[in-house]
Amino acid sequence: MSLKIDQGLFNLDFTDYHAILGTAVDADLKEIRKRYLTIARRLHPDSCMTEDISDRQRASELLSKLVNPAYEKLSQEKTYAEYCILLRLKGQQAVKQQETIVLNSDSARLLAAASDIDTSYRLALRNLAEKQYNQLDQAIEIAGQISELNLVYLMRKESRGEAVGTRRTAAPSAGENSTPMRSPTPTTPVRVPATREALIAAYLRRSQEFETKQNFPRAILELRDAIKMDASSSECHSRLGLIYLKTNQNTMAKIHFNKALELDPQDAVALEGKRRLETPTSTAIAPAKGKLEPQKPGVKGGKPDPGKLDKKGKSSSKDKPDNGNGGLFGLFGSKKK
Repeated sequence: MSLKIDQGLFNLDFTDYHAILGTAVDADLKEIRKRYLTIARRLHPDSCMTEDISDRQRASELLSKLVNPAYEKLSQEKTYAEYCILLRLKGQQAVKQQETIVLNSDSARLLAAASDIDTSYRLALRNLAEKQYNQLDQAIEIAGQISELNLVYLMRKESRGEAVGTRRTAAPSAGENSTPMRSPTPTTPVRVPATREALIAAYLRRSQEFETKQNFPRAILELRDAIKMDASSSECHSRLGLIYLKTNQNTMAKIHFNKALELDPQDAVALEGKRRLETPTSTAIAPAKGKLEPQKPGVKGGKPDPGKLDKKGKSSSKDKPDNGNGGLFGLFGSKKK
């Protein structure tokens, strides 16, 4: 079973985790968790209602490869904050490329022409989410249709200058007392950064962590992803050049040092990196100090001079060093007498 989704935000090189779970792009954590548990009960091998072996395998694959990773991404504030930045950037990108975007689903086309964006979006989303995992062979197709809804919603909101991506505040349930307590515990709301600088900083932080662990391939990957997002960051180029230098990839190091200095001629990391690249390293070995012992007459390079052999073709005994050892015994010990 192919898990590839090629509609909506997925066509913009973006994994739409909201579409996989069938939740709105501004759903709060309580909604996301409730939706995840509903899907998990339907797909988990212990609670899956289908008896067909292939359907059970398909359900397990959907749960492990799509649903679980989506919930993990959306349920953690740290990763969700970064995800929201990317989500908004994709909305801005879609507005700029709207002439090339083709909508395949009727629900997305209706939303594009709707007067009440929010009501139409949530109604269409609810209808698709209700049947998303009822028929497993249609789960991928419906996720694509939901992603098209999300794409249109983002585009229309962005064209109005309205930010999308921050969680809505969950409304209190009917059984909860909405009256604030007399001495409420102060809380600090989680603020989602509105600029791409925060995401670049996250890439730099992760690359430094991988570099500290000497996981240089992962550090390089983080910095290359950061440069894809912002090619004008001299810090990303200089840091990448430094890691290439550490891994003896001098050509790549030089390219990124030069790019960093082109963007910022005062980049200290790039300046130091270029200095290290351009400093010649001496490979010559200096001769050892001290006097050499004079060779004995008739001995060249520690070997008997062929001109000093006796009549039997052997070197004369006076030219042999008398060390008390001979033959193989010289290797393993003194010759026994």
